[in-house]
Amino acid sequence: MTFWQGRSIRKMTGGRYRQSRKKRRYELGSDPVLTKLGPEKKKFERTFGGNFKIKILSVDHVNVYDKESKTMKKAKIITVKENQADPHYVQRNIINKGAVVLTDIGMVKITSRPGQDGVLNGILIGK
Repeated sequence: MTFWQGRSIRKMTGGRYRQSRKKRRYELGSDPVLTKLGPEKKKFERTFGGNFKIKILSVDHVNVYDKESKTMKKAKIITVKENQADPHYVQRNIINKGAVVLTDIGMVKITSRPGQDGVLNGILIGK
């Protein structure tokens, strides 16, 4: 199933717009990527202009930035503790931007978009 990101058929008032043209390929969207906790798997998807988007399907490590020592460390993810996007994501161990995960070095807030960037970065918020 694909998503269409063009103009809505309906107006704010509930009336209908008259169709001036059909749907276009550049108006298509893609399915959301729900990055899970597990062994690392990535998916390469071709986008417009011949570019590639790397989507992380599952991951078990995160690049952590420590503000105090100003260093980057690679940490193993134990579990997802909090996710403001959806409370059910915590039970399903789904990681996205803004999620708080428990690692072997402490609590980390995710700052990158794993379904878009192809890398998982975070900031250490507590030990």
